[in-house]
Amino acid sequence: MNNFSPEQSLSEAKREFDEHGGVTPSISRSATFTVMEPGTMPKIFEGKMTPDLGGCYLYSRHFNPTVNVLDRYLSAMESTQNAISTSSGMSAISCSLLQICKHGDHIVASNTVYGGTYALMAELFKEIDINVTFVDPTNPEAFEKAITPKTKVIYAETIGNPTLKIADIRKLSEISKNHNLKLLIDNTFCPMIVSPARLGADVVVYSMTKFINGAGDLIAGSICSTTDFINKLMDTHTGRVMLYGPTIDPRVAFDIIQRLPHLSIRMKEHSRRALAISEMLESMNVCVCYPGLKSHPQHELFTSMINEGYGYGGVLTIDCKTQEKAYALMSDLQNVEKFGLLAVSLGYFDTLISCSSSSTSSEMPESEKDEIGLSNGLLRISIGLTGSLEARMDQIKRSVTKTLLS
Repeated sequence: MNNFSPEQSLSEAKREFDEHGGVTPSISRSATFTVMEPGTMPKIFEGKMTPDLGGCYLYSRHFNPTVNVLDRYLSAMESTQNAISTSSGMSAISCSLLQICKHGDHIVASNTVYGGTYALMAELFKEIDINVTFVDPTNPEAFEKAITPKTKVIYAETIGNPTLKIADIRKLSEISKNHNLKLLIDNTFCPMIVSPARLGADVVVYSMTKFINGAGDLIAGSICSTTDFINKLMDTHTGRVMLYGPTIDPRVAFDIIQRLPHLSIRMKEHSRRALAISEMLESMNVCVCYPGLKSHPQHELFTSMINEGYGYGGVLTIDCKTQEKAYALMSDLQNVEKFGLLAVSLGYFDTLISCSSSSTSSEMPESEKDEIGLSNGLLRISIGLTGSLEARMDQIKRSVTKTLLS
């Protein structure tokens, strides 16, 4: 475990107040901003006078005061030099990769990525001749073997969605540096629990829709990296975030700012409940997977990567073996036991349950699902915070007994 405290870093970040002394920053909804002298505007367009370089704001697709507050808080939490927020997690991923890669380039990626990411890489990137080789995230040597002279990026999820396989970020960082590549890590499943940049990642992306926001009421993404990379993304001539335009609304940024201070409390409780439920299910001989269980093949690796005190995350899986049994358990959990909700996404304050093979990983062909061990009966369960833990454990125990063990 690591002694680093992301919540302490966040609390030490420069606090922003509104112009009247309010304890929260203002929501700046202006689409465009004035300059006091005509000669200032060309310098802004040339990137010589950004807000961080003593300049002023120009246009909210470029930089926005409220969004900049969120970006500073996120970079403090992640121990990166800078950050930029986007309108979705997928826009954060695609803009980051397309800033690094061009026509003819190559990416080595984990084969257990989220279905939307898989579709982006396997289908859409193919159309623009960016080629991707997918490898087992638990085998760092497989990443190195797949590198070609055209490779520009190694891409992985800290915790694979939905298989919960762990990427060895330290080893992948060593490989990427040896080959002069960028290491891009999606840390959506475990904010504060793991700090990829401190383990050697060059770029860290999030779907802030999930745990970071936590309320299931908005869509947002984030890219955390060096100031140089963020400035490239925001360049008025070639910046992928600037020119593709996945702008986050200042009101959305404000809502996330208000929820960041209790992210650490939420992550600790998600983790506490997920571990207790996983341990109970394992004692019942249910096929449960959770990084906090000693039976998880990469438990020791993940333990060496996490920041002490935040636990092992809020997501577990149950392999029901068949889709029929998975659907029976899902229906009973929601409609009879009231344990959780049948919905995609994760990180909500209520428990969310989905059958990944037929939902969030449905973009993957059956052969690929078989290769990564994604059963048609695998349930991904994002453990929520509502109700008492004891009551929730009783509910899932009854439901599993009825549908899987009878």
